[in-house]
Amino acid sequence: MLRGASLVGVLLFSKLVLKLPWTQVGFSLLLLYLGSGGWRFIRVFFKTIRRDVFGGLVLLKVKIKVRRYLRERQTVPVLFASTVQRHPDKTALIFEGTDTHWTFRQLDDYSSRVANFLQARGLTSGDVAALFMENRNEFVGLWLGMAKLGVEAALINTNLRRDALLHCLTTSQARALIFGNEMAPAICEICGSLDPLLSLFCSGSWEPSTVPTSTEHLDPLLEDAPKHLPSRPDKGFTGNIVGIGQCVLHGMTVVIRKKFSASRFWDDCVKYNCTIVQYIGELCRYLLNQPPREAENQHRVRMALGNGLRQSIWTSFSSRFHISQVAEFYGATECNCSLGNFDSQVGACGFNSRILSFVYPIRLVRVNEDTMELIRGPDGICIPCQPGEPGQLVGRIIQQDPLRRFDGYLNQGANNKKIAKDVFKKGDQAYLTGDVLVMDELGYLYFRDRTGDTFRWKGENVSTTEVEGTLSRLLDMADVAVYGVEVPGTEGRAGMAAVASPTGNCDLECFAQALEKELPLYARPIFLRLLPELHKTGTYKFQKTELRKEGFDPAVVKDPLFYLDARKGRYVSLDYEAYTRIQAGEEKL
Repeated sequence: MLRGASLVGVLLFSKLVLKLPWTQVGFSLLLLYLGSGGWRFIRVFFKTIRRDVFGGLVLLKVKIKVRRYLRERQTVPVLFASTVQRHPDKTALIFEGTDTHWTFRQLDDYSSRVANFLQARGLTSGDVAALFMENRNEFVGLWLGMAKLGVEAALINTNLRRDALLHCLTTSQARALIFGNEMAPAICEICGSLDPLLSLFCSGSWEPSTVPTSTEHLDPLLEDAPKHLPSRPDKGFTGNIVGIGQCVLHGMTVVIRKKFSASRFWDDCVKYNCTIVQYIGELCRYLLNQPPREAENQHRVRMALGNGLRQSIWTSFSSRFHISQVAEFYGATECNCSLGNFDSQVGACGFNSRILSFVYPIRLVRVNEDTMELIRGPDGICIPCQPGEPGQLVGRIIQQDPLRRFDGYLNQGANNKKIAKDVFKKGDQAYLTGDVLVMDELGYLYFRDRTGDTFRWKGENVSTTEVEGTLSRLLDMADVAVYGVEVPGTEGRAGMAAVASPTGNCDLECFAQALEKELPLYARPIFLRLLPELHKTGTYKFQKTELRKEGFDPAVVKDPLFYLDARKGRYVSLDYEAYTRIQAGEEKL
């Protein structure tokens, strides 16, 4: 601001008082600008102008397309229909588990049968159907069939069990549940608590004795359903755009694997002639930990697309496996400030222009590191971060803009936590990502940490409040605080639970066995800390900041510490020797 005022002052003085010609005025302003540090702007301009123009054109192209799709009501099923017309006999999906190939015509027929069957069972546009199954071609067909009818698909994480699974199904307000036969045991565990009006359908091999009594076998029912395109729904839905979306919208062939295999990954890429792979950060580390094999040099993969690739292994990953482009991105289904790394800048999850930042209204704003509350200036507006300063990523909400709008959640309370006012200017609203990023001088953005009531571990989001509730119930309603701690050489944060135990006694073997039934593997705390009491804030929230800083170092923490031994399947004492092994990456977590 001071530099701008100085430039204006020189301009007025040179022209009005000295009455210099415009060429001399311009030269004077340039000298003053460069002399006051303005050369940084010129450096940034020449280093980023090509990137910014390309990014701006991509943004403009996407915005024009989305506006046209909305205006013409071209939903995903409508766009898929045009893809089928272009490539009816091209392979759309390959399921590695059985080497099953589906053409676009077959995927279209299957999804239409799904839509007509659900319509015959009374589901209409706007209803919800839950989908609970492992990866396979049918998963895509079921989701697409629901979209053709305008039915929202609630995609349930296959790791969930018992209370967590029941909570998700109940919250989704689904009228029907379609589950894979491999998920039958999990459904049987909660069938007594399910809504009696919830229709149950099992896909896959059929054994009536292994499913709830009210369950119907879906496969023969779909065979009898008509395969004509159902009537166009009142509303349409988007989703699954990163991976499967490229198949549905652009006619690419997608290879689906039941589960990730580090030892077979490159062999699969060679076998199916893959040119693009999708990753989450942990997968890249698993691949690097594998011994070298011939397939690494035989594949045709030119791009790796995903998120969570750590800066420390980025170069090793791209050079060892000969991948010319790593397209890291940042985003979420409800997020209005997605980012993309178009030029393989090592470690960056995207960028925002330093020259024309108003084109894409996102910002890093200062927050209180302990409470994560937004820090505001005297005018009540959030304070933007400078390059190198960590801050929370926010995006201005503009409901008329399809790329800037925020549609929210079913839970209004969750919406309130994600929206802040007076962020960019007075009277505006912005979406709060809850994630801390850092921007460098050129505008590249780097992911730093996840804040709030979640942390990420093994590629999954862990809800601290959910885990706290489960642990407290298993420990006779003891106070429990759950938080994430950093472990060298791993992606995300490992779960740690501080348990209020005045006596210090706890049957950890029974506790570990109970956790196996109650929580998915990624949500089980890796570390335990038993302490006399947990301190709370004035609003009765646990004070986790100090607990998080102290971590699991036995030299710092004097309370009893334990860690989950993966080989023994139970919690064992965490002494200095075990701590050293964990720090060195010698202990499997």
